[in-house]
Amino acid sequence: MKSTELFNVLREHMPSRQLEWRFDREKDVVNIQHKELGKGMSISLPQVINRFEAKGDAAIQEIVYTITETFDAMEREANGEMKSTNHIFPVIRSTSFPTESTEGHKFVTADHTAETRIYFALDAGTTYRLIDENVLNSLSLTEEQIKEIAKFQVKKLKTSLKEDHVAGNIFYFLNENDGYDASRILNESFLKEMKTKITGDMTVSVPHQDVLIIGDIRNETGYDVLAQMAMHFFTNGKVPITSLSFIYENDELEPIFIMAKNRPNEENDKK
Repeated sequence: MKSTELFNVLREHMPSRQLEWRFDREKDVVNIQHKELGKGMSISLPQVINRFEAKGDAAIQEIVYTITETFDAMEREANGEMKSTNHIFPVIRSTSFPTESTEGHKFVTADHTAETRIYFALDAGTTYRLIDENVLNSLSLTEEQIKEIAKFQVKKLKTSLKEDHVAGNIFYFLNENDGYDASRILNESFLKEMKTKITGDMTVSVPHQDVLIIGDIRNETGYDVLAQMAMHFFTNGKVPITSLSFIYENDELEPIFIMAKNRPNEENDKK
């Protein structure tokens, strides 16, 4: 499917008179503007095409759903229906992610690692709106208050894990599909608790928004498996973050290029 075809398909699936569509051929991006709200969003067409080639029509339904829910959230925000501090959560994004909205308002952000940055979201149930300066003013909160609320809220999220054993290594997967799976990397008490269960090297991966992978890496094969796994999730995620993983040691996260022969030289390597 070509970008022009995808542009037409998306527009046909969303015939609302309130939406104004524009195809930026140079950037290969579709810009959608809500006429009444005066707000909009941009979508990279190549990313959607890649998902379409992998998942077919399901990819189209996913992006249509995301667009619809995002504009619904904007409408609820405009009507003053999204102001509870219980609905503020942190979200993880790549450092290459835009730092301001399509309207030119700067997002509220915080530093995280060399590969990732923290954004903050106003949850609307089935979707959320990233908090920018404009939203911040409507909430009557300071940036520091937003960050403290989000830090508290992420600790309330479930941390149920699925476990998989591969070649003597253990991988734990967190996938609640609530939009904040990767955000659990900010739950310090959760990471510390997991560290007590790990006998090898503890790795943490957030290849895309909807998964968190914790590895108990006990041999060289484990690093090879993790590298392939992280790249697979990164390539297929709706909101990719980073294909790199992190070593968790001394309560800190350090990005690593996962290569078995270059893995961290620790006492665990002897096991």
